[in-house]
Amino acid sequence: MNAMNRRKLLALYNLKWDPFAQELPTEALIPTRQFEHFAWRMEQLVFQGGFAKIQGLPGTGKSVALRMLSDRLGNLRDVAVGVLTRPQSKVPDLYREMGEIFGVKLSASNRWGGFKMLRDKWRAHVETTLVRPTLLIDEAQQMNPDSLSELRLLQSANFDSVSYLTVVICGDERLSQLLAHPELLPVANRIRVRLNLEHTSSSELLNILENVLEKAGNRNLLTRELAETMVDHSGGNIRTLMIMGSELLEAAARKEVTRLDEKLYLEVFQSPQVSAERERKAGRETKGAERRPRRADTGFV
Repeated sequence: MNAMNRRKLLALYNLKWDPFAQELPTEALIPTRQFEHFAWRMEQLVFQGGFAKIQGLPGTGKSVALRMLSDRLGNLRDVAVGVLTRPQSKVPDLYREMGEIFGVKLSASNRWGGFKMLRDKWRAHVETTLVRPTLLIDEAQQMNPDSLSELRLLQSANFDSVSYLTVVICGDERLSQLLAHPELLPVANRIRVRLNLEHTSSSELLNILENVLEKAGNRNLLTRELAETMVDHSGGNIRTLMIMGSELLEAAARKEVTRLDEKLYLEVFQSPQVSAERERKAGRETKGAERRPRRADTGFV
């Protein structure tokens, strides 16, 4: 949807922003009780240093949790938050990006020099300014084992009794497989705080849906019956729920429907034309691979 159509959609439904968009503002994100406990523990960990992990299946809210954590920690006094944007980097490129993140000019060809400069800067910050550096890594399952091992060596000092850096690794179920690598067992053993995300309960999904609509400015955008139907067909997956909502909202805007209801849901997800197109798309995406079972009525897993 282009910018002009997006503005018309927001005006039509009296919305401050699209409640189903990927780029929701931070204030629209809804923390769960599980996340709140994790965030509280992280607020303690950043002043001690060490490793933390966020892990879950695709669509369960890992990246959203990392966004909320970044915002939460960034608002703490004496905490400097950096984000590693290329987790698959090998050690030389890791040092280049770490230098950019933490404001140290490093030479990739002089690993010892880079190692020493980063450690010296972190130590000086901790001892003089009390600033605690924190590094967030999304899609960490793609990390090179050597690079993750290098981070472990970088962040610890005094025979592992002092940690200058807090590292939060975030990824899907492949992250556990990566940490089972023999070279990374020392990293896995040092993870002190964990957030394991699984399928979200129906009550939590309803709460997320209601809150995100309220914060967007129109809590009554959906009927209660439609909200429950969407939750029932989301499979406990937040991303699936939001994609479903986005399709319904765009269809409603085309039809200029004033409120989204179950009738619209049936028109969008049960019409023969839509079902056929969704099946053709699914066939293209899964060509050459075994297809997963799909719900016959909506096409959502």
